[in-house]
This record gives sequence, structure tokens and C-alpha cells, in this order.
Amino acid sequence: MAETIKYGKVKMGKDQILLNILAYTFCGVVALFCLVPFIMVVSGSFSSEEAITHNGFSILPQDFSLEAYKTVFKEPMVVVRAYATTIGLTAVGTTLGLLLQTMTAYVLSRKDFEWRNFFSFFFYFTTLFSGGLVPYYILITQTLNLKDNYLAMLLPLLFSVYNLLIMKSYITALPESLIDAAKIDGCGEFMTLFRIVMPLIKPALATVGLFIALAYWNDWYNAMLYISEEEMYPLQYFLYEKVNNIEAYKKLLANNAISSSVVSSMSLPSQTLKMALTVVVTGPIVLAYPLVQKYFVQGITIGAVKG
Repeated sequence: MAETIKYGKVKMGKDQILLNILAYTFCGVVALFCLVPFIMVVSGSFSSEEAITHNGFSILPQDFSLEAYKTVFKEPMVVVRAYATTIGLTAVGTTLGLLLQTMTAYVLSRKDFEWRNFFSFFFYFTTLFSGGLVPYYILITQTLNLKDNYLAMLLPLLFSVYNLLIMKSYITALPESLIDAAKIDGCGEFMTLFRIVMPLIKPALATVGLFIALAYWNDWYNAMLYISEEEMYPLQYFLYEKVNNIEAYKKLLANNAISSSVVSSMSLPSQTLKMALTVVVTGPIVLAYPLVQKYFVQGITIGAVKG
């Protein structure tokens, strides 16, 4: 009999313990490699532009400086307004997107719905073909007349067929006897969905909710296409514009298009500014991820193995 020793409350063989040590060591090394770039980003944001230019990036800050953050928050109320826009779009879009995709997935997962395959075809067809940017732009700006409207940033990301597949797979995995029992107890479709189904699909809700929230939080493209008023800029597009302005000033300086004395009075960090913007943009969403990590792993796993 193989020699065993106690490992907590479970007796494990030495080979199993060795395998666990190797597995945890490997995962730790991989996690460290994933963490080091983010540490370098934070370190670079607190370094001076000259140090980054001459020495490159490092684990620890070089020539500690807050110049990049001073540039980002030079107009704090503008940043706060952009943050508020992004947080509002993320909160409203995630809530509506989850509700819409959960109801759609519930309908398509019901075998007693006669037209479910017919409607599923139209959803899946959109993953293969797209109408292109020009018709889409005409639809938003002329047909729906949503130019310089928050709905122009809200509606395009409200529904995703990929998220629908995850949600539908999870609901399909639920026992049909639960739905039948709810019907016998007199529950209607909405009560069955909200009182029976949704409490049982928390992993899928957390997974899809995280995907939707990330899409809204990182979106700048729709703002670039449909928003021209600076007061309506979301955070990502506001910071994107700030970086472009800095780069434009530097090009003008290099071409002697503007007086060097004018630009020298300005703070023009470039590399450190990009690092600071990364920290400002990703900070809140990184802190939110641990709250849904447990459900996220469960949801993405079942979404991968169920058809």
C-alpha cells in the first residue's frame, strides 16, 4: 500500500502532495508573470518622463514624480463628469442588458415554445455576417436620430449573442421539473423567471454581467462616432482625447510649428501619462472583479461545455 500522510483532514499520498506542490508553484509563477506588467504600469505612472525615456520601465518607480497624475486631474471636475458618465452607462447598460438577455435566453430555452429554433437562427446569423459601419452609422444618426445622445452609447452594447449563448446554456441545464412544478403552483412566466430561474443562475448572471460591464466601461469607439459634445464624453474617450492632444503638441514642437517657450511651460508627459491613464481607467473595474470571481469561473465553465 502506498505510503500516505495526513494533509489537513484528508490522507494523501506523497506523490499527490508532490503534484500539488508542483501545480501550485506553476500557477504561482504564471500569476506572477501576469502581475508584473501591471506593477510596471503602476511604477511607470509614478516615474518622471525623462527617467522612462532614458532607462525604460522598471518594477520600482524611477525619479518619483506625480506629473502624469497632475496632467490627468488638471481639470478634476471634467474627469469626475467623465467618470459619472461611464459609471451611469455601465450601471444602466449592465442592468438592462442582463434583464433583456436573461428573458431572451429563457424563452429560447423553453422546449414548449414552438418558434424557438426560428428565432434562434436570426440571432446566430448575426454572428456570421454584419451590415458594416456605414449602414449602422446611418441607422444611429439619421433613422434613430441619436447623434449626441447617451442612447447612442447605450444601445449598441445592450445585447450580445455570445452572452445569450452563455445564459441559454445555463438555463437549459436546469431541470425541467422545476418549471413544471412552478406551473402547477400557479406561477406565470414572469414569476417563474424571477422567482425560480434567476436565483438558480447566479453564476451565469455574474459572468454575463461582468462581460457587459467591461464592454461599457472600456467603450470609446461609439463615443468617437456619435458624440461631439465634450460634456458627454465617457471616461475612456476623454482620456483617449487627452493622450492625442499631448501627442499633437509634441509633433508641433518637433516641427517648430509652435514656440518652444509656449510648450515648455506646459506639462507634456507622454509615456508616464499613458501609464497613469491605465491606472485611472482599470482601477475600479479591477477592484470589482474579486466580488464576482467565484460566480465568473462557474459561469464561464458551464458556458464552455454546454451546447
